[in-house]
Amino acid sequence: MITLKSTWQRTLSASVAAVALSFGTMGQAIAVSLKGAGASFPAPLYKRYFEEFNKDTGITVSYDAVGSGAGIQQFIANTVDFAGTDAPPDQSQIDKMSKGVVQVPTAGGAVAVVFNLPGVSELKLPRSAVADIFMGKITQWNDPKIAKANPGANLPNLPIKPVVREDGSGTTYIFTRHLSATSPQFQKTVNVSPLPNWPGNPLKGAQNAGVANQVKQTTGAIGYVQDTFARQNNLPTAQLENLAGQFVAPTFEETNKALETVRFLNDFRASNLQDPEQGYPIVGITWMLVKQNYDNPQKAEAVKKMVGWVMSEGQGFNQGLEYTRIPQAVSNSVVEVVQQRVAAN
Repeated sequence: MITLKSTWQRTLSASVAAVALSFGTMGQAIAVSLKGAGASFPAPLYKRYFEEFNKDTGITVSYDAVGSGAGIQQFIANTVDFAGTDAPPDQSQIDKMSKGVVQVPTAGGAVAVVFNLPGVSELKLPRSAVADIFMGKITQWNDPKIAKANPGANLPNLPIKPVVREDGSGTTYIFTRHLSATSPQFQKTVNVSPLPNWPGNPLKGAQNAGVANQVKQTTGAIGYVQDTFARQNNLPTAQLENLAGQFVAPTFEETNKALETVRFLNDFRASNLQDPEQGYPIVGITWMLVKQNYDNPQKAEAVKKMVGWVMSEGQGFNQGLEYTRIPQAVSNSVVEVVQQRVAAN
């Protein structure tokens, strides 16, 4: 377990009572609680974070995995204390965040391509094939482009049934960002979006869990989910061809290779994610959005304590759920910025 020795610890140790409790008019202690909503991509990790954080601090944190788009909208409406997103808010969204925002990167992870194909447990998909499938250009599982990459596989003559997200999704943003990088035609016709207009009439599911469930129940289906959801649903994952021409599975090791090249900007957004030079090719970073100004001083202190914990002790849980850690230097910077900028009105 990692311990950060920095300003946030010294500040919090002096005000731990204020963080843990607020007081009603009759002097009765009321436990501080925080409410968040947003991306389903990090939901398994956040569930673990908040269980452990509550054990350590007594602060209750609830998180509703409604998708990145809905989370950002709730954050704008100030109906939640923080939001989760895999697609950084654009400037028009930031301009609507009346309480200000600090973007806190919490983890990296892979978007797995999952499939339901009788008799086939291992599948390799060439670099342009995934974009062609989701554009409706490849429609049969025994298409020559797929067959060539899978010699000896018994690919059935079945129609391919793509499954996509029905909600505004950071997972979709990560997925379409990569497909746009590998296919100029995909970029022109679908492009990068949390909620694109998909060609044809794909099946749809709500959040990562909904897509995983649709694929699991539909013979011939193919979809995309954060890798943890693939494992939880016992769904096979395709090996994808990366920029180096290697077919790679979405393992923790290969995801970590891809994310080693990520560059973090001054506002903690990330670059160089769309088409990594090595490792598994469809990867992303997920963020918490926290306010700069809270109406309640106890909530402001609780948010700072939560961020400090997530960026130190919390990072120790990432690998166990096959998410990558945020680099230590970036974690330290995030904590310092949150300590400096987050406050009560």
